[in-house]
Amino acid sequence: MDIKPILAALRHHKGGTALIALQIALTLAIVCNALFIIQQRLDRVGRPSGVQESDLFVIQNDWAQKLAPAEADARMRADLQTLRQLGSVQDASASNSFPLHGAGWDNFVRMSPDQVKMTTDSAIFFADEHTLATLGTRLAAGRNFRADEIGSQTGNDPLHARQVIISDGLARTLFPHGSALGKTIYTSNDQSPSTVIGITGTLQSHLTELWAQPYAYNAVLVPARLTGDSTFYLVRARPGQLVDAMRQAQDALYAQSRMRIIPADGGVMTFAQARQRAYDADYGMAILMGIISAVLLVITAAGIVGLTSFWVGQRRKQIGVRRALGARQRDILGYFLTENLLITLGGLLLGVVLAVALNLWLVIRLGSQPMSPLYLAGGVLLLLLLGQGAVLAPALKASRVPPVEATRSV
Repeated sequence: MDIKPILAALRHHKGGTALIALQIALTLAIVCNALFIIQQRLDRVGRPSGVQESDLFVIQNDWAQKLAPAEADARMRADLQTLRQLGSVQDASASNSFPLHGAGWDNFVRMSPDQVKMTTDSAIFFADEHTLATLGTRLAAGRNFRADEIGSQTGNDPLHARQVIISDGLARTLFPHGSALGKTIYTSNDQSPSTVIGITGTLQSHLTELWAQPYAYNAVLVPARLTGDSTFYLVRARPGQLVDAMRQAQDALYAQSRMRIIPADGGVMTFAQARQRAYDADYGMAILMGIISAVLLVITAAGIVGLTSFWVGQRRKQIGVRRALGARQRDILGYFLTENLLITLGGLLLGVVLAVALNLWLVIRLGSQPMSPLYLAGGVLLLLLLGQGAVLAPALKASRVPPVEATRSV
């Protein structure tokens, strides 16, 4: 098909042509980046925690009165013994935080006591000999803590442990060319060394923020009970007894001591609920980006339909003349499809530039990752199909204009 008449017609409709091309360009730029953001968020949501999440739940225990460290430790040990004796409970442990919690204790990790700049950051989980079994996290190397190695400390005490267990992610960061087992690291500010006696498999930090992505799988397990006003009891129910265990555990703790507060909102929650809470913002962002993309695509399609329908109405007599001169319906259909294709291609060329510029801004300002060219290719294909699909109905209507229109007065 000769496109010179089409280009000539578009020059007579510069305003409408430019408006649709710009709309397509902006839609491509926003939709490509939105889809990329959605994929990033879904990747975060789907990250493995390293925990056997089924049959695991968490109890937040707050003491109703200020306790001396020794009394807080005694009550914590009594609570754990009570929980482990329940028939529906497989194991239980206490900690200051847990994977995906979103808040907790993290410390800089160094390789020497005089090192000024940290090697990396890491979550600090207080643990005992039951913690790994409760979480369902396996040791990749080394050994677990022994009962006689578990101490207690308050939040004001300096963090010091002669032995620690670290996650595989942290081990690979600290010792990329060899095993971390038996090596010394520094996780406290008092320059006390800690020997790595065990390495877990995958174990996620409590840190879930975007800035913490480099440290997402860094974790140090310290053999101590952290005494204070609040603690988390991690409880693994026996298979198929999660609901019973959650109810019985709460009742048993209150029977052990009424001088506690278990919050009504989130005081007892499954690990699945903890995961949902950790990624609420990511789910929300993905949904928001999806809605924005859908709305933009609908508006763009509606704009193409409206403009083409307007042009068909204006050109009815011209179309009738062409039909009278022998143009077939498919010739008229092809004309409008080609015309729209040229507008769409112009908008897509501009849209690719805008999409790359927008992604570059996100990388610089918000620390996002560079967008894969596949998203640009997918966006271009999507907008091409959308544009041709949107113009199809008005183009079919134009192709059905009868030759008799040529004899009617305007």
